[in-house]
Amino acid sequence: MRVLAINDISCVGKCSLTVALPIISASGVTCDILPTAILSTHTGGFTGYTFRDLSEDIPPILAHWKSLGLKYDYIVSGYLGSIEQIDMVKSVKRDFLKESGLMIVDPVMGDNGKLYAHFDKPFVEQMKGLCRVADIIVPNLTEACCLTDTDYDSVNEQSYGEIIGKLKELCPCPSVTGCDETGKTGVMSAVYYTNKGGATQRYATEKIEGAFHGAGDVYVSALVGALARGIGLDTAVAIAAEFTKDSIKQTALDKTEARYGLNSESQMYAYLCALEKAAKRG
Repeated sequence: MRVLAINDISCVGKCSLTVALPIISASGVTCDILPTAILSTHTGGFTGYTFRDLSEDIPPILAHWKSLGLKYDYIVSGYLGSIEQIDMVKSVKRDFLKESGLMIVDPVMGDNGKLYAHFDKPFVEQMKGLCRVADIIVPNLTEACCLTDTDYDSVNEQSYGEIIGKLKELCPCPSVTGCDETGKTGVMSAVYYTNKGGATQRYATEKIEGAFHGAGDVYVSALVGALARGIGLDTAVAIAAEFTKDSIKQTALDKTEARYGLNSESQMYAYLCALEKAAKRG
């Protein structure tokens, strides 16, 4: 199996490609990368960071890859810094994804009800177009609201099914992370998604209080790693959610400054064991 991860490189602060490459590679599949930008740190919690857009470098990279005849079983895209890069990713899917391959889009645009800096409504509209050519999309709740024109402040537990329904108009298999649930024992952080049979599914884990940067990158990387190992979507979601939760819990226990990302390294062995167990079950 060969995976292509399209995302930025943040030199400090574990997220994007510095998360995707080790997790997907550790799952036992080849992971190639296509960097969209390089930053001294990620943009959450840091100021004064450097940013270099790599859009001019992407076309010659792709031209070289074409000469090599490269094709991918999975392509996963994350942070894209411009509408131009959204168009580039569409062309990457067309030229490099195998006929039987899967395209997974993490529509990185915002969190906590707000768009990240430099993103605006026209960018959101173009991201909707990228989601339409994806097989699976993995927005957080903020991004799901942006993609469905839903007022984030009015969302409650009863809204999740409606949001999933609207997302299905963009992509046949949406997965939304960070959906809080109440009225149960403890407070839960849930993943809602639609499986290939069309039914809306839910997977919930213990919620760890606090804000943790890079959690979405850990989740989608673990999900792609599981899928690339031939594990079914239901089980892959559960494995990825548990790995992310355990990484958040470890980060909280270590009292690591949140902006530096999740301490997922210590949870990698458990993740790999879960993959092996699921793969053996077939």
